[in-house]
Amino acid sequence: MAKELIVGFGKGLSREHTPVLIDGSKGERINKGCHSKYEEKKGNKESSKNEPTRATLMFALKNEVDGLVKTLQIFQEKHISLVRIESRKSKRRDSEVEVLVDCSSTKEDFKELIQLLRAHAKVVSLNLLTSNWIEEEEMSEIVWFPKKLSELDTSSQRVLMYGSELDADHPGFKDNVYRGRRKYFVDVAMNYKIGQPIPRVEYTEEEIRTWGMVFRELTKLYPTHACQEYLKNFPLLTKYCGYREDNIPQLEDVSAFLKERSGFVLRPVAGYLSPRDFLAGLAFRVFHCTQYVRHGSDPFYTPEPDTCHELLGHVPLLAEPSFAEFSQELGLVSLAASDEDVQKLATCYFFTVEFGLCKQEGHLRAYGAGLLSSIGELKHALSDKAIVKTFDPKTTCTQECLITTFQEAYFLSESFEEAKEKMREFAKSVKRPFSIHYDPYTQSIEVLKDTRSIEKIVQRIRSDITTVCDTLSKMNKDFVF
Repeated sequence: MAKELIVGFGKGLSREHTPVLIDGSKGERINKGCHSKYEEKKGNKESSKNEPTRATLMFALKNEVDGLVKTLQIFQEKHISLVRIESRKSKRRDSEVEVLVDCSSTKEDFKELIQLLRAHAKVVSLNLLTSNWIEEEEMSEIVWFPKKLSELDTSSQRVLMYGSELDADHPGFKDNVYRGRRKYFVDVAMNYKIGQPIPRVEYTEEEIRTWGMVFRELTKLYPTHACQEYLKNFPLLTKYCGYREDNIPQLEDVSAFLKERSGFVLRPVAGYLSPRDFLAGLAFRVFHCTQYVRHGSDPFYTPEPDTCHELLGHVPLLAEPSFAEFSQELGLVSLAASDEDVQKLATCYFFTVEFGLCKQEGHLRAYGAGLLSSIGELKHALSDKAIVKTFDPKTTCTQECLITTFQEAYFLSESFEEAKEKMREFAKSVKRPFSIHYDPYTQSIEVLKDTRSIEKIVQRIRSDITTVCDTLSKMNKDFVF
């Protein structure tokens, strides 16, 4: 699987052409306005779409069996002719290999090739070596982020950690049976497509026993440690999804339950995703969810998200409409944002959705999934030993996120609505040369870059306003009587 991609293209190299470097993590560059020079060039650009040209690109691959073959299949699918191909060991990472490709292609085919490669790799930079081949407004088409629900099938494949490969310090590293089991869950996640029923798993006795131990101890703490919204939804999961000490719920059942409650659905994933890919899923109300169980040798510790964490920590609050909206807004802000801004958003997510605290009826309560799925840290966070600060995205985004130890500080919000309003204000600082809108009917992202795209939204708002006015009118009549 390609992890990084460096692209350079043009009809030839010339000293008079200065390369333009574009950070692949930034959003689409949208031209502001339209003028006569653009109209004059438009015809020339259209006529050059099918003109063959030489292109050179270099990308980094994880050094694994079939990695290069799978990537070169993309060239074959787009009928790109390879002129030269070279490979070498990466100078940056021992686990990667760098590949240099010379190819011959039309402009349109090459643009589609870059989009496909971008879907499998993070673009590091793009070197524009000829000014008349691709104009600035066309570069927006090269920077990739999911705009359709189905495109999450691509980003969900880019697992950064764990999956079937466990680190030496992982509790299951030396357990071949457990590693084989993890490989099974990886295959399930990698073969899954959005819209399909999530495959049901027949969990082993040991997996159910591990789940049961975690379930039993956590449910003892929830009445005094979990927020009201969590406590409201947990019994519903017991009733409709089989949440029990002796049963691990099936993701398909839980996903159907969430769909009815808040519009969220689950998608199985093999392991850690990058913050960008994970947050992008939230933008579509899709929660990437692991299906495997932590190693039974240490049931109260896991170095990674597992199904105990997901189902006990995240799901009860994803069923809450206000929390679901908060999660989606975090995801929407992340789309096409810079690496720096994505990191800030991911940190805010970490200290809210994962480790957030709120105050209800004068008492601290947990709503973060990392707390609600960890017996030790849930007790610690609500004790007088914990440092609790007011949630403020501007300062919270600089806090260090700790994985192997308790957090140095936790952040308090009076409510989800308060946290949401603060994040909306913080989102204004995220630099993006365009706005986006999520269409719930088509489950797609619309880039707002002209008056036509804005008019569509205005029409929808107008319809909603008419409904509201009609309702208020009827309410006033009721008051009169």
